[in-house]
Amino acid sequence: MRKNLIACMLATLTLFANVTGASADDTLKLAVGQRGNWDTSVSEIGQLAGIFKKHGLVLEIVYTNGAGETQQAVISGSVDIGVAAGVMGVLGAYSKGAPVRVIGAETTGAGDLYWYVKIDSPIRSLKDTDGKTLGYSTNGSSTHGIVTAFMKQYELKAKPTAMGGPSANLTAVMSGQVDVGWAAPPFGLDQLDQKQIRIIATGNDAAAFKGQTVRLLIANAQALQARKAVIDRYMKAYRETVNYMYTDPNALKVYSEWLKISEAKAKRTRDDFFPRPSVEPDQITGLDTIVKDAVDFKFTATELTKAQLEELIQIPPP
Repeated sequence: MRKNLIACMLATLTLFANVTGASADDTLKLAVGQRGNWDTSVSEIGQLAGIFKKHGLVLEIVYTNGAGETQQAVISGSVDIGVAAGVMGVLGAYSKGAPVRVIGAETTGAGDLYWYVKIDSPIRSLKDTDGKTLGYSTNGSSTHGIVTAFMKQYELKAKPTAMGGPSANLTAVMSGQVDVGWAAPPFGLDQLDQKQIRIIATGNDAAAFKGQTVRLLIANAQALQARKAVIDRYMKAYRETVNYMYTDPNALKVYSEWLKISEAKAKRTRDDFFPRPSVEPDQITGLDTIVKDAVDFKFTATELTKAQLEELIQIPPP
C-alpha cells in the first residue's frame, strides 16, 4: 500500500510539473497605436505566427486611437510596453519625469503617413490650409509632431485638431467636420483608388521627420527594471517577426486574414509604404536633430543631455 501511495504521489508531482511547464509562458501587456498599420502589426503577426510563443511569451494587446493614449497607458503602468509612441511625445514625457524608457525604434521615416482632402476640395496643398482644420491623432503622437512641423516649416495658419484614428478622420472629412484628415495604409487605399479622397501631403514633406525615427517602442520604467529578461525576450521575438514579415510569404497571408483584406492589398501596403529598414528596431536615426527639434516644437523645454538620453534609451542588444 505504501508503494502504491508513493507511486501515486510521484505521478501527481509529474503531472503538476507538466502542467506548470505547459503554462510557464510570461505574459506582457501591450498598448498599440492604430490597429492594422503594417508597422504596428509586428506583435500581432508574431503572436499569430507562433513566434512569441516560441520565446515563451503571451501578449495581451489593446489598441488605442493614437500614441498619446498608448504613452499614457505605459506611464500609468496599466501596460508593460507601448508600440508606436511618437518620438517627440516620448521625449517630452521623459523630460517631465514620466517613467518611460525606449526599448526600440518602431518606424523610421514618415512616408507611410498621409494627409488628404475630399476629392472636390479646393485645398491643393498644405499652403491652402489657412483657417482650415488639419487633423492629427492624439497629443504627443507622431502625427501631432508632423503637423507641428508642418505649421512651422510652411508658416501655416491652419487649425491643428486632434481627431483620433484613421476611421474617425475619414468620417469627419467626408462629412465636412474637418478639412484635412490623416491616414496610413492600408486604411484609405480603397477611397484613394475610387477617387473619393486626394492626398495633399505625406509625413516626409515635414523636413524634420524625413529619414528620421518618428515612432518608438517604449516600456514602463518599473516594468523594465523588474522584468528586464522578459522584455529582452520580447525584443528578440520582435526582431524575428520583422524578418519573417519580409522573407516569408505566409506573413502576408497572416496579416491579410487578420485584417480581412486581400493579400494584394497587404503586399501593396508593405512594399509601397514600408521598406524593411523603416521598421528595424535597433537604431534610432537622427537623434541629434530630434532632440533639437523637440525644443523648437515645444515638446521639451531644453535639449536632453547625453546622460538623460542614456537613461531614456535602453534598447536590448540583438
